[in-house]
Amino acid sequence: MLRKIPLALVGLVVGSILTVMGFYAYAVGNSTLNLAGFFYGIPLLLGGLALKAAELKPIPFAEVTPPEVVALRNEKATDTQNQLRKDVTRYRYGQEAHLDDALQRIGLSPTDDERPILTKIKETNINDHYALILIFNSPLITFEQWLEKQEKITKFFGPNITVDIAKKDDNFIELALISVL
Repeated sequence: MLRKIPLALVGLVVGSILTVMGFYAYAVGNSTLNLAGFFYGIPLLLGGLALKAAELKPIPFAEVTPPEVVALRNEKATDTQNQLRKDVTRYRYGQEAHLDDALQRIGLSPTDDERPILTKIKETNINDHYALILIFNSPLITFEQWLEKQEKITKFFGPNITVDIAKKDDNFIELALISVL
């Protein structure tokens, strides 16, 4: 629940309320509320604006995860898969794109302009194994370049994971991280 509430929104709402309260207190001559409103409200409001500028929205699921896949996730998902799913489905601050550092380390993001963009994720059952599928828009990195990095991707995302790469549309790549537990 709390992962779905952007911290920037909290800062903006609370900061706005305190700032308006401070101006109102100033107008009616209440110096105590005036100081509280100005000293707490304005910094919170500015902090909320700064967070809003650096906000990276959560990645949506391509489809609703069926209950049997959720049960499979609870049984067979690796720590890496769980952390990755949780990281990309929450608000992030100070990053340009989801998984930008991982893509750069793997060698699939030579520049910011060429970086594939994670657009959706989905969870599924592949041969009785839990699979987390990352769907990337990759117009400048070819499918062949993804295939060349398959072994490096497998090593990067850790033990007990195999990687399957599939090309969907012209620019879309599906990267399946399949648990082998």
